[in-house]
Amino acid sequence: MFNRKNAVGVIAAGRRHSIGANSDGSVVASGIPQAEECRVDEWHDIESVAVGNVHPASNTGRSHTVGLSANGTVLATGWNNDGQCDVSGWVSVVGIAAGWRRTLAVLADGTARATGRRREGACNVDAWSEIVAVAAGDWHSVGLRDDGTATAVGNNRRGQCEVTEWRSLHGIAAGYLHTVALDTDGFVFAAGDRASGVQEVSAWRDVVAVSAGSHHTVGVTAGGRVLAVGDNSRGQCETASWRDVVAVAGGSTHTLALRRDGSVLAAGNNDDGQCNTTGWMLAREAVG
Repeated sequence: MFNRKNAVGVIAAGRRHSIGANSDGSVVASGIPQAEECRVDEWHDIESVAVGNVHPASNTGRSHTVGLSANGTVLATGWNNDGQCDVSGWVSVVGIAAGWRRTLAVLADGTARATGRRREGACNVDAWSEIVAVAAGDWHSVGLRDDGTATAVGNNRRGQCEVTEWRSLHGIAAGYLHTVALDTDGFVFAAGDRASGVQEVSAWRDVVAVSAGSHHTVGVTAGGRVLAVGDNSRGQCETASWRDVVAVAGGSTHTLALRRDGSVLAAGNNDDGQCNTTGWMLAREAVG
C-alpha cells in the first residue's frame, strides 16, 4: 500500500516510454523494448526515477531515463548527445529530475547539480542553496527551497521562470514552456504557456501532488481523484474516472497515475506502447 510520502518518483513519463520503480529496487519500463531509454532491467536498489520529457514536435523521439540509488548515486541510460547521462560521479544525491537533454540533482547539503545542454542557461544551478527539490522542463530548471520559495533559470520566453513571488510551496513541476507549483494549503500556482492550462489550475483545491507534461498539467486531490487541463489531443487529460490515486506523471502526450494499491493507470498516446502499464504492481509498505 502506498501513501503520498513514499509515492514521489515511483513513476515517470517521457515522450515514448514510461518507467516505474518497484519496491525491491528494480525498475520496469514500457515503450519500445530495444530503445536505450528502456534498458533498465539490470538496475537495482533504485528509490526514484525520472525521465527526459521530449517535446512532441521535436525532430527526435529519443530521451533518457535516470534512477536514484539508495546509496545516493545516480544511474542514467538513453540519449546522451549533450552529456545528460554523464552522472556516474555524482554522490550524496537525494533528489533527481530530467528534462530535454538535461539531468538535475539535489544534494544532501541543499545544493544542486546539472549536466547536459547549457545553451539556454538551464544548467546554471551551481549557485543554488537550501534546495529540497528540482524540476526540469524542456528549456528551464526550477528549484524548490527549504523555506517554500522557488527559483528558476533558463529560457523564459513564455514567463515560465517567473516564480519568485510564490510562497509556502511544497511541490514543483516543469513542462515544455510552463511551471507548476503546489502550496501547503492545496492551492496550485502556474506560470508560462497558456496552452498548458496554466490559467485554469488556480481554481483547483485540496491538491496534494502535481505534474507537468509537455502541454498539459495534472494534479491529484486529497480524495485521490485526478485533475487534468491543457492539450488533450491524444487523450492525455482523460483522467476524470480515475480513483484512489496518490501520484501522477505527465509525459509528452500521455499521463500516468499511481494508485494506492500500487497499480498504474495510463491515458493518452500509446503509439510506442508507453501506456502498457496494466500489469505493473509497484506496491510498497506504507509509512507514517
